[in-house]
Amino acid sequence: MIAFVSGPVAALTPSTAVVEVGGIGMAVQCAPGTLAGLRIGQEARLATSLVVREDSLTLYGFADDDERQVFELLQTASGVGPRLAQAMLATHSPDALRTAVATGDEKALTAVSGIGKKGAQKLLLELKDRLGEPVGTPAGRQGVGAAVSSSWRDQLQAALIGLGYATREADEAVTAVAPQAEAAIAGGGQAPVPQLLRAALQTLNRAR
Repeated sequence: MIAFVSGPVAALTPSTAVVEVGGIGMAVQCAPGTLAGLRIGQEARLATSLVVREDSLTLYGFADDDERQVFELLQTASGVGPRLAQAMLATHSPDALRTAVATGDEKALTAVSGIGKKGAQKLLLELKDRLGEPVGTPAGRQGVGAAVSSSWRDQLQAALIGLGYATREADEAVTAVAPQAEAAIAGGGQAPVPQLLRAALQTLNRAR
């Protein structure tokens, strides 16, 4: 198992960071909140989980070991693969997920793209004794992934700037997708940052 990768960030896309390790570019699938804390050319250390399939080897990256552990525990529930587990961590921090499961917060889980009411109810039952109790956020904890708990606007802007867009361009793209985010929030859910990032990038591509 590859427990972590460490090195300069060689490239960033909306879903992947390429980290140079010993002269080799390691492509790591990351959630927007994790990517938002990375900058091309700067050193990064990502906890990783290698998912092996018959036709692929995919490396998933996380802000810290706790995120990776929760990512792997989520997949012990039936119907939860790596993509859905990553989507859950893109929407909620590890502690927020622990709290949701511990309190039976169905609404928090349905805020994740791909999880409906019945799916949330099933996950609450299956994960109840697996994620453990919320551990709290240590005072002063910073670094990659801290944006998970910030507002959708902050997450989205940081992710766009991390991808190389100017602050002005990022601001305009955030404004363009704001109605989509507000509609999701008005419906009782949370702003779906991964989908908003894709929409923002489409807006920027059309403008160029």
